[in-house]
Amino acid sequence: MKLTTKNLTHFLLIGAMACAAALAGGNAFAADAKPNPITAIDILLEPDATMIQHATATNDRLRKVFPKGFALDASHRPHVTLVQRFVRTEDLDKVFAAVGKVFATANVTGLKLEAFKYYYMPDRDLGLSGIVIKPTPELLELEQKVIDAVTPFVVETGTSAAFVTGDDPEVLPELITYVSDFVPKHSGENYHPHVTTGLAPREYLDKMLAEPFETFTFSPAGAAVYHLGHFGTAAKQLKEWHLKP
Repeated sequence: MKLTTKNLTHFLLIGAMACAAALAGGNAFAADAKPNPITAIDILLEPDATMIQHATATNDRLRKVFPKGFALDASHRPHVTLVQRFVRTEDLDKVFAAVGKVFATANVTGLKLEAFKYYYMPDRDLGLSGIVIKPTPELLELEQKVIDAVTPFVVETGTSAAFVTGDDPEVLPELITYVSDFVPKHSGENYHPHVTTGLAPREYLDKMLAEPFETFTFSPAGAAVYHLGHFGTAAKQLKEWHLKP
């Protein structure tokens, strides 16, 4: 999904970030009086303190050179997306139950994931930066199980009404395409797990990427389902699982 500089600026104005989670809402789906029949969701992993510490340190660094960027705070929490899909709103409880069974039987917190480099999504003079994670066989197996669990409730595509949009009712068409095509274009062998860390000028990010990266390992601390918002933001928490070590 391609973002333009205008879109990135708009993205900041609405307080969202690509591939970053907004921590809002409760554990259950809070429907409007007349909810849209289709909901765009992000099923994700919540990283442990090690990843959060690294992501926050990178974010602090980026904000020093680009103060207009966003902070990783209570409304922009780091996360690792497993899958994004359109599902029937009336089936959300069934989605939670099916995905919950996967998380209950998989050793999610036992995953040892390696962060090994920075990257950024370029657009003109700006870039959205992130920390890239190696997709281990165990992580890919978990992703596939989650995909299989949610598949019976998936619909092919949706409209802007399937997203959390706030005062701006239309999402980018590219976002709708991205979610529609997540499986298989961004899953399996095409899965590139990462944690988004912030926004900064490309010139600075190029220098940052040229620096040696000290690899580190971390594990998921939890899992959740979020309602997607503008630019792929995990805008509203629908369900959360506190996983046992």
